[in-house]
Amino acid sequence: MATNSKSQNLARAEVIRLAMIGCTSGNGHPYSWSAIFNGYDRERMTKECPFSGIPQYLNKEPAENLGIPGAKVTHICCIGDGGFAAGHVAQCALIPNVVTEPTDVIGAVDAVIIATDIGAEHVERARPFVETGLPVFVDKPLVDNEADLKTFAGWVRDGAAIMSTSGMRYAREFQPYHSPVRKLGELRFAGITVPKSFERYGIHALESIYPIMGPGFISARNTGTAERNVVHLKHRSGADAVVVTSADMFGAFGCLQLGGTAGQAQAVFADTYFAFKAQLAAFVEYLRTGARPFPFAETIELMQLVIAGIRSREQDAREVPLAEIEAELEARPCS
Repeated sequence: MATNSKSQNLARAEVIRLAMIGCTSGNGHPYSWSAIFNGYDRERMTKECPFSGIPQYLNKEPAENLGIPGAKVTHICCIGDGGFAAGHVAQCALIPNVVTEPTDVIGAVDAVIIATDIGAEHVERARPFVETGLPVFVDKPLVDNEADLKTFAGWVRDGAAIMSTSGMRYAREFQPYHSPVRKLGELRFAGITVPKSFERYGIHALESIYPIMGPGFISARNTGTAERNVVHLKHRSGADAVVVTSADMFGAFGCLQLGGTAGQAQAVFADTYFAFKAQLAAFVEYLRTGARPFPFAETIELMQLVIAGIRSREQDAREVPLAEIEAELEARPCS
C-alpha cells in the first residue's frame, strides 16, 4: 500500500485539486462543500438545489467569504443512493470535471473528499484512494462498526493521510466552551440534541461535546430505540453526558447544555457555513503541512463511542465499556 507522510505534503502546490466523491440520501454535502471551495451559481443553486437549506445559508454569505485559498474541487462523482446527479452538482458548484467512476480521479487530483455519511460504506469507498496514496477526508461518521475502525486505524498507522470530522467540532457557538471550561468550574454535565439516526448523526452530537470534555470517555449506555436514542456517557473526569438523537427532532439540532461546579451555559448551533468552512479549511491545512489538527486517536475514541452506543441499544441498554471495544480491536486482524 502506498503511504503518505508529513514529508509528502502539498505545501508548494499553487492549487490543491480535490475530488468530491459519493452521495447518500438526505446528505447534500456534494453541493454545499463544493460551493464552499469553488463559489456557486447563485440562481441555479437557489432554484434547483434539492436541499433547500443549503442555498439559504450560502446566500447569506458575502461573495468575499466564499472559497478556501489554494484549493478547488476539480472533479466530482456521485456514486450512491443520494438521488441527484454529479452533472447537476457540477453546474451548481462550478466543478469543471464530471466522472462516472470514483477511481477515474486517480492521477488527476491531489486529494479526495468522500462526502457520504454512512459509516459502513466508508472503507470500500476510501480503499482505492488509500491504496494509491491519495489523502482522504471522510465525512462523519468515519465508521459504525469495529471491523472498519480497525481497518482505518491500520491504514493511518501505516502512514495514510486520512481525516474525518463532524463540522460540529468547529461550531462557532461552542468554541467558547472548549477545554478548559474555566468559567464553569469543573464540568459535571453536558447534554446535546440532534435529529435523525444515531448511526448517522450521533457523531454530530458526540463531536460537539468532545472538545469541551476532552478524551477519556469510559462507557456508553443507550436506553432508547432506533428512532429515539438516549445515550448516557461516562467520562473519567467524573462528568456525565447525555446525547439524544431523535428521528424528527429537527427543531433542536445542536442544542447544547453545560453544567459545572461554578456555573452553567447553554448554546445553540446556528452558523452552518462557518462550521463547514472551518472543517474543510482544516483539511486543506493538513494537506499543506502534514500536521493533523488533532490526534487521530480522538477520532478512534469517537468511533468507539458510536459503536458502543449502537451495541448498547441492540443489547437491551447494557452499559458498554469502551475498554471492551478497545480489547476487541486489538484482537481483531486488519482487513
